[in-house]
Amino acid sequence: MAPDAADLPVRQVLEAVEPLPTQAQTESLTDFRFKLFRTESTRSSDTADSLLKRLNIDDSAAAAFLRSDANARLLLSGRAGKNVTAEASDSQQLLKLSMRWPTDDETTFKRLVVERGATGFTSRIETAPYVATARLSSGSIQTSLFAATDDARIPDGVAVQIAEIFSSDIDFRRALRKGDRFNVVYESLEADGEPLRTGRVLSAEFVNAGKPYQAMWFQPPGQDANGAAHKGGYYTLDGQSLRRAYLSSPVEFSRISSGFSMRFHPILQKWRAHLGTDFASPTGTPARTVGDGVVEFSGVQNGYGNVVFIRHRNGHETVYAHLSKLLVQKGQNVSQGQTIGLVGSTGWATGPHLHFEFRVGGVQQDPMTIAKQSEAIPVAAASMPLFKQLAVGVRTQLAAASTITQTRAE
Repeated sequence: MAPDAADLPVRQVLEAVEPLPTQAQTESLTDFRFKLFRTESTRSSDTADSLLKRLNIDDSAAAAFLRSDANARLLLSGRAGKNVTAEASDSQQLLKLSMRWPTDDETTFKRLVVERGATGFTSRIETAPYVATARLSSGSIQTSLFAATDDARIPDGVAVQIAEIFSSDIDFRRALRKGDRFNVVYESLEADGEPLRTGRVLSAEFVNAGKPYQAMWFQPPGQDANGAAHKGGYYTLDGQSLRRAYLSSPVEFSRISSGFSMRFHPILQKWRAHLGTDFASPTGTPARTVGDGVVEFSGVQNGYGNVVFIRHRNGHETVYAHLSKLLVQKGQNVSQGQTIGLVGSTGWATGPHLHFEFRVGGVQQDPMTIAKQSEAIPVAAASMPLFKQLAVGVRTQLAAASTITQTRAE
C-alpha cells in the first residue's frame, strides 16, 4: 500500500540552538513564596504554643498574640474540638488564622479571624450567614434508631426529627424491628464549608415492620388572613398532614422507662395498673403539652408531686407529673408543643422522669393509640398542584438516598 520505509530518501537537517537565558528564571524561583494551609481541632490540654505546633507554625510572636488578645483567647476557651484553620508562609510564620462557631441565631454564625499585618497581628469577630446544603443518607436498624444514625454518620438532630415526624404512626420506643430501614434528605448548615449545625429534615422515608411511611416538608405559598406567611409542615407524599391533634409524647424522643402496662410499684411495693407512661429524662428536660388546651390545675398533688392537668376538647385531659418546675398557671391557654414544666422527681418518684397520662372521659388511655386516631389535615386544594410537582422530586431524592447504604457496602 506504500513504499518501504527503507527505500525512502534520508536527509539530515542541522540547526544551531541558542540556550535561553536562565538567570531570570533563577531569580523568579528565588523570589517565589508559597502559602501552607492546615486545619486542626483544639484539645482540652492545648496552649497557644501546642496548637501552633500541631499546625506546623513556628512563630513566637503569633503565640504571644494568641495568649494576650481577648478575641484570640476564644480559641482555647470553652469546649474542645473547635476547628481552627491556619494559613502560614513557607518559613512557618503565621499569616492568618480563623475559627467558626454557631450562635443562638439559626441563620448566622460567628467567625474569629487573626491576621498578620504590616504592623503586627490584629483580630476581629465577624458575623456571616450559613450556606444550606442538602445531604442524602440512609440506614438500617439493628438495635436502635440512634445506633443506626451513628453508623450512617447522621447527626443526632436528624434522628430526633425523624422520630418526631413519624411519631404518630411509629412508636420509636417500642415498635422498632431489626431490619427496619430509613432514607433521609436533610439540610446541613455550613460555615466556610464546615458543617456547624443541622437544619431541617426535607424529606424522609421509614420502613417499619415492612410498612413504608414517607414525609416531606412543605410550606404553602402566600399569606394567611393576618398577612403572615403560611406555616410549613410535614405531609405524606399524597398530601395528608402529619401534624395530628395530639403529639404521641410530651418530651422529645428519649429513652422510655416503662410503658402503658402493669408494673411493680417501686414505692408502694405492690403490683398495680400503671395507667400512664413514664419518660425517663434528666431533671430540667422540657415537658411539653401534647395538644392545644387550657390548664385545669398547676400545683402539688399527693404522689404526683408538681403536676399539671390540661383540659382539651371532646372531654380529653392530659396529666404531667413529678415536675421539678411548673411554668404555667391555672386557666392559661396552651398550644401544642408548648413547654409547661421541667422534668423532675417530685412526689412518689424514685428518679427523674415524667409521668404522663391521657384521659378520655376520666378513663386513662394509651397516648400512642390516641395520637394515631387523631385527625390529619390535607394540603389545601389551591396548593395541591405545587405540592404534587414537588413530591415528584422528593420521590427521586429518597430513591437516591436509598442507594447510599448499598454503595457504602460495596
